[in-house]
Amino acid sequence: MRLHSSSASARCCNLFCSSHKANARESEWKFQVPVKHKDLEFLIKRFAPPLTAVLLAVSPICNPPESLGQTLDIQRGATVFNRACIGCHDTGGNIIQPGATLFPSDLQRNGVDTEEEIYRVTYFGKGRMPGFGEKCTPRGQCTFGPRLQD
Repeated sequence: MRLHSSSASARCCNLFCSSHKANARESEWKFQVPVKHKDLEFLIKRFAPPLTAVLLAVSPICNPPESLGQTLDIQRGATVFNRACIGCHDTGGNIIQPGATLFPSDLQRNGVDTEEEIYRVTYFGKGRMPGFGEKCTPRGQCTFGPRLQD
């Protein structure tokens, strides 16, 4: 690297921008990095496509919710969970019975890995967990919506 003491040449980019009338002390800290036009074109051609792909992949436009109905169901479920379940199952754990968490590995180990089993445990209870059954109003709120027999 060279110290910059005069105006920038056509082949150099300044890392630190300041006016050409800067005092001598400021210009001592201004550096030049030689950049050829071909090198810049190569970098743009090389990195633009993967960078664009990454930006599109993480864009919310490419990953919208399945439907507005699904989004509303998720919000309603979160509200019910925060009101009825979070006291024992905060962050998915279980403060009363540590092995009975809401994590998939514990649900599978405890035989509660299907929608029907989750419904049964929520409605009737299991172990130290009380069942919410008919006490959960409006009907179906704690049991993932109305059942086929309803």
